[in-house]
Amino acid sequence: MRKFYLLCLSLFAVHTLSAQSAHENIEKKGLIKKEMKSFEAKMAAGNINPNTLNYDLQYQRMDVSIDPAVHNISGSVTSHFKPNQAMNSIYFDLNINMFATQVIYHGQNLVLQQFSSNELKIDFPNTLPANVLDSITIQYHGAPSLANNAFFTNTQGSSAVLSTLNEPYGAQDWFPTKQSLNDKIEKFDIKVTTPAQYSVAANGKLMSETILGNGQKRTFWRTQYPIAAYLVALSITNFVKLNDTMGTPPFPFVNYLYPSTSTDATSMANIDWTKTVMDTFETYFGAYPFRNEKYGHMEFTAGGGMEHQTMSSMGGWSKQLIAHELAHQWFGDKVTCGAWNDIWLNEGFATFGEHVAYEKLIMTNSGFLNYLLSEKNYITSVAGGSVYVADSNLGNVNSIFNGRLTYSKGGYVVRMMKWILGDTVFYQALKDYHARPNLAYNYVRTSDLNASFLTSTGKDFTEFFNDWIYGQGHPTYDIRWKQVGNQVTFKASQTQSHSSVNFFEMPLPIKVTGTGGQTAFFALNNTSNNQYFTETVSFPIANVQFNYEYQILERNSTVTQDNSLSTVDFKAEEFNIYPNPAKDELFISGLKKETEYQIFTADGRLVKKGKTDKRVDISLLGKGVYFITVVNSNFKFVKE
Repeated sequence: MRKFYLLCLSLFAVHTLSAQSAHENIEKKGLIKKEMKSFEAKMAAGNINPNTLNYDLQYQRMDVSIDPAVHNISGSVTSHFKPNQAMNSIYFDLNINMFATQVIYHGQNLVLQQFSSNELKIDFPNTLPANVLDSITIQYHGAPSLANNAFFTNTQGSSAVLSTLNEPYGAQDWFPTKQSLNDKIEKFDIKVTTPAQYSVAANGKLMSETILGNGQKRTFWRTQYPIAAYLVALSITNFVKLNDTMGTPPFPFVNYLYPSTSTDATSMANIDWTKTVMDTFETYFGAYPFRNEKYGHMEFTAGGGMEHQTMSSMGGWSKQLIAHELAHQWFGDKVTCGAWNDIWLNEGFATFGEHVAYEKLIMTNSGFLNYLLSEKNYITSVAGGSVYVADSNLGNVNSIFNGRLTYSKGGYVVRMMKWILGDTVFYQALKDYHARPNLAYNYVRTSDLNASFLTSTGKDFTEFFNDWIYGQGHPTYDIRWKQVGNQVTFKASQTQSHSSVNFFEMPLPIKVTGTGGQTAFFALNNTSNNQYFTETVSFPIANVQFNYEYQILERNSTVTQDNSLSTVDFKAEEFNIYPNPAKDELFISGLKKETEYQIFTADGRLVKKGKTDKRVDISLLGKGVYFITVVNSNFKFVKE
């Protein structure tokens, strides 16, 4: 989403000053501030325009004239569409400031109506049948509204510059289209005529630049990947054009820069660094989604950045901004949130892209841990607030573009999913998610993410999302431990900061350090409050650390050696499992009645559950380390 990096000292009044200074840098505060301001005037449009639901918009061809020194646009847009039911009329989203002057349909002019609701209605002479491809051309002109900054002029150096920035509902400000988040445009052509001294940057692949005989130039860009209307964009000025390649195998890396930027060594070094972070993201996220066209940047004067498909608009060149906008190409562009309620699927994953860049490329290990700590403290600095934006809050820009929830907590939720699954399983599931035929280059919701991860990993994140996306707040833990011989007992108690969640089920990261410097690591599968765990530690324990690499969100948790943990409280010692290792059968001693059990893999995936009074069949489990939970107690065993 659009990122604006300006100094705004009073962005979040709800934060304490200490939380702000610990977490938010100047860039992030300005980024969110400008997003909120831009979104405010457009939010009344809602997620869906019901008048545009009766057809599939498959192709648009924009053929317009623009002089960046003049705030105006004129030309035509041809739309190919397929009705999904018989229809007598068609609606397009178009701002009332634009004047639609003519509609051509099969060589004849049709009557059109424009409404103050920013809609254009066209009646057909006959009923159009369902599922038959058809087309219509709309000629229009006008000075796009300045209220939304979707189409804006400025200067850089001594030259005029014009840029567009549609998110979320600004596309209608400068061309007729369909903005509802349910129908991507399968193919889009952008043809722009400008004074010859200017260059036009836009989505997709450059097809041609033609000098015309009247001092004009015609530029033709084509994108053949499905695209949301809010991601269609262009920028026009006297750019310095740099053509390069990136990736393996290579594909075009194209940058349209202001002349002053092209001679700035720091900016150019960071732009070149894009190749490095692209390689890293392809390793962890999968192949760049638009390889057949390009990736690149087009500079604009809005500040910050915006993840326009194949060509991010950039007002700055920090590595954080470059990584964030690039991550959006997978998360926001290839798969796009299907409603602004689920904006975390764009912004949370792009923020997690920053995590990856920081961890793998930019920061030392200690620096990355400090970054995570600042994020954790910032997210938990307020007791409530959900990542999911309720319908009742869709008109509240502070809820939608909430830096603490949409961006930072959204990104940390993704990090916790990685902790639950383990790196290898998580990153493969992430690649599967945006590659599934029903999701790739489409709109997605949180339920789609859950279904995809369930298919990939066997892990159902329904409860996790209920707690961390739809619910509010965070846990605080009281971890108690006691060592007797080679056995260490843990008791995990939890309180919640908000009543919407009665318990956060999470694997708890524990690091044990011995008196001789030895270490052991455990993931305690915490599924109930006041839960006991037993682990084997072959050395005397000097220290126990909880959440040692900030794997999960929590606040003010404590770890205490408690030798008063008694056998009366710790009923787990009434039970035992045998044999261990086991081959086909596992037995639980001490059960007095049929009792529920659950078996988890070492990385936290539930693989079996049931009831038993003693015997558990494990013949179908693969070889490896597992945990069995029974009566609030965990036991580790090895399946041979």
